[in-house]
Amino acid sequence: MTIASPFSLAGMDVVVIGGASGIGEASARLAARSGARVVVADRDEAAAGRVVAAIAREGGTAVAREVDIRSGQSVGNLFPGLESEGFQPRGLVSTPGVNVRKRLADTNEEEFERVVSLNLKGTFHALRHGAASLARSGGGSIVLLSSIRSQVVEAGQGVYAATKAGIVQLARTAAAEWAASGVRVNALAPGVVETPLTAQIEKRPDWKQAYTDKTLLGRWASAEEMAAPTVFLLSPAASYVTGSVLFADGGWTAVDGRFDPL
Repeated sequence: MTIASPFSLAGMDVVVIGGASGIGEASARLAARSGARVVVADRDEAAAGRVVAAIAREGGTAVAREVDIRSGQSVGNLFPGLESEGFQPRGLVSTPGVNVRKRLADTNEEEFERVVSLNLKGTFHALRHGAASLARSGGGSIVLLSSIRSQVVEAGQGVYAATKAGIVQLARTAAAEWAASGVRVNALAPGVVETPLTAQIEKRPDWKQAYTDKTLLGRWASAEEMAAPTVFLLSPAASYVTGSVLFADGGWTAVDGRFDPL
């Protein structure tokens, strides 16, 4: 007798917003390898199509859909459209994010709006419409991308950090509000990950090394290392996990200082 793994996503329809690159792409591909039928949703539909093709080469099933997370109408149209095609979303991952690395005194209103509109307002759109869709499908799991910056900050990260802290509170509130509908909501808080968002840092060897030294593991993470905890939170293995923040940061937030006693 074969017993199904609690980590399997077999039979699940999973929507990954921001699935065309970075952590979103890695999560979409791992979800497909774990048995899910994946909707790769992204503002860049052509790039989403390339991820779908990669999933097909790996033996998975996926479709690409265009969505702009900054637009409530765009996100609001995505889920009913999928349902009309026979999809029953049971998982949602929302990953898009942007950063403007400036001190607060040097950040203008347009830059503030750009970060908040994508990171926080966009997550709100994904969460509100996605949770309703999952509830109509009978329940499921939502994973929102937060960051270590929801807890610890540095100069030049103020607006980004505020949005990532806000995402944590959205996740907690949504977990409370949709629990009766069978929808779990959690946040994943990565540390330093090699993605397009951190390319600016990687171009500066001194900056990259400073970040490396903050981790206990002495290295940056790959996007694939964020996909695994994401898929865990989507899976039945996390069936009693909701309203939580899972830190996947190589130990960054666990320690303060580098003193090594003799």
